[in-house]
Amino acid sequence: MTLTTRRPAWAEAPTPLEQGAKAAVLGAILLAVLFPIYVVVLTSLSPASAVNDAGGLVVVPRGFSFAAYAELFAGGVVTRAVVVSVGVTTVGTAISLATTVLAAYGLSRPGSLLHRPLLFLVLLTFLFGPGMIPSYLLVSSLGMIDSYWSLILPTAVNAFNLVVMRAFFMSIPAEVSDSARVDGAGEWKILTRLVLPMSKGVTAVVGLFYAVGYWNAFFNAVLYINDNAKWPLQLVLRQYVQQGQNISAGSLADTSQASSLPPGLALQMAIVVIALVPVLAMYPFVQRHFTKGVIIGAVKG
Repeated sequence: MTLTTRRPAWAEAPTPLEQGAKAAVLGAILLAVLFPIYVVVLTSLSPASAVNDAGGLVVVPRGFSFAAYAELFAGGVVTRAVVVSVGVTTVGTAISLATTVLAAYGLSRPGSLLHRPLLFLVLLTFLFGPGMIPSYLLVSSLGMIDSYWSLILPTAVNAFNLVVMRAFFMSIPAEVSDSARVDGAGEWKILTRLVLPMSKGVTAVVGLFYAVGYWNAFFNAVLYINDNAKWPLQLVLRQYVQQGQNISAGSLADTSQASSLPPGLALQMAIVVIALVPVLAMYPFVQRHFTKGVIIGAVKG
């Protein structure tokens, strides 16, 4: 007499009805994600007549015009803000990635100096933040008000990224480092020649986290930047889109030319697209590292 074991319901092959329901749900989610992006992009590319006829956001194409993008990149406030955001993101990501890698490697070595107290301080920041007023007083006392460094240094090291990278470094077999030490390699050579080449996945993911964080950040600019010539793109986006300020006055020295500008809504949606495109363009190159870089490092830590 043979006994047959019944597999659990989630292990059974899906029926045609279940496959159809799954496809419908995924299609609805995909539509909910892509439709707003489609509307924003289409509105930014629409001529004044199409925006006026639609009375707002354009859903049905009625011609295309790059006038909004041409106006934004004609040398006004948006062009300056894009340059600021690109510079802050590039420099900030490089500094954050370098300091996180060095700190994570040091904390992953059991015999390193003050290993446990420093790790305790890092973990303590998960529970207790410094607060807005103490942070402002510290930045002000360091003379960084109205400085680009105020957009970089206060958020240079993220505790979560540091813990993830440390966990990944600890998952590398100790025999790799020991064999290098036997051959006469120091800690710096072990880090640069062995550990980092084996950690490309987690390094790419942490770098993406830092880059997206710097690119999307605006609150530090609200607190520390008083000169609007130093505004990053996200703060310009907040001022002109969320608060509805007149972008024409910010991008032209002579506001009498405003009648020849594209509609304000097209300009606003063009700013949204400019802020969105770099993240969308960067993500596919590091997406394949997410599972290997984050999940493995977090689980093995």
